[in-house]
Amino acid sequence: MAKESTNGDNHSVTKPPPTPSPLRFSKFFQSNMRILVTGGAGFIGSHLVDKLMENEKNEVIVADNFFTGSKDNLRKWIGHPRFELIRHDVTEPLLVEVDQIYHLACPASPIFYKYNPVKTIKTNVIGTLNMLGLAKRVGARILLTSTSEVYGDPLEHPQKEEYWGNVNPIGVRSCYDEGKRVAETLMFDYHRQHGIEIRIARIFNTYGPRMNIDDGRVVSNFIAQAIRGESLTVQAPGTQTRSFCYVSDMVNGLIRLMEGESTGPINIGNPGEFTMMELAETVKELINPSVSVTIVENTPDDPRQRKPDITKAKELLGWEPKVKLRDGLPLMEEDFRHRLGVPKNA
Repeated sequence: MAKESTNGDNHSVTKPPPTPSPLRFSKFFQSNMRILVTGGAGFIGSHLVDKLMENEKNEVIVADNFFTGSKDNLRKWIGHPRFELIRHDVTEPLLVEVDQIYHLACPASPIFYKYNPVKTIKTNVIGTLNMLGLAKRVGARILLTSTSEVYGDPLEHPQKEEYWGNVNPIGVRSCYDEGKRVAETLMFDYHRQHGIEIRIARIFNTYGPRMNIDDGRVVSNFIAQAIRGESLTVQAPGTQTRSFCYVSDMVNGLIRLMEGESTGPINIGNPGEFTMMELAETVKELINPSVSVTIVENTPDDPRQRKPDITKAKELLGWEPKVKLRDGLPLMEEDFRHRLGVPKNA
């Protein structure tokens, strides 16, 4: 069974996990769960914070350097007694006392991660090292949001967690793809060597309110273009596929993984697969039937197919996505119209 063990199934742990804070064992006083969310001002991070804050037993600390995140995403929690926001870059060590760490910090859109590739790989490698060091010191459980990009341009379809991937190590996207692969390696090495409680989610394309409007990702591009009345630009050939998971489903999956017993890696995404041309036509139909669709040149190393096998998520977490693309897109349109100042019947 040696092959399985390299995918996180039958790992041997040489040490027991570090003990958490003595507060956890207090007889008379049940303290709140203290949760750190790195990248918590970002798109997925801020929705995760919203969900965690619904539980009155949670205290949430967000660490974010606001490179792609925005304080605006968290405005309803600023000043709340169970919430704290720290402007912090994870490539620098952070000393806080917490019970759980959701480590989301990293630019996830090609426009942002290619802008400063060295910084992206530092965030993935040094940032993850710093968060693992923190988890070790305070006995916290840590969840890493890895990515479907670890599969590269996959030769297996759909992608199972056991697939090792087909990644270009020296391409323009490698700072992100290989950075996340190293982050996964670090997580498992800390788990095996130091007994850290780890969870790894491989998240697939996610969409919803609070996405950066011009972040170069296909759903936000199409919706912004349709609202502005611009032509929808589909990268050639238009037959490449993606699977889109609505952000509320994604957040539920991450929390289930953190609370469950499986280390992962576990794919979290929506197995509904669409070609880019189908997505463009759906956006056009739902938002602005008068816009045209044009084919533009593609970016290097763009994967031809992307579809998660979510068998593990269903079996181990009891999780599967609920929101269909046709139901999620109008919710995102409403948010984008509000931010762009373009009312529905303009």
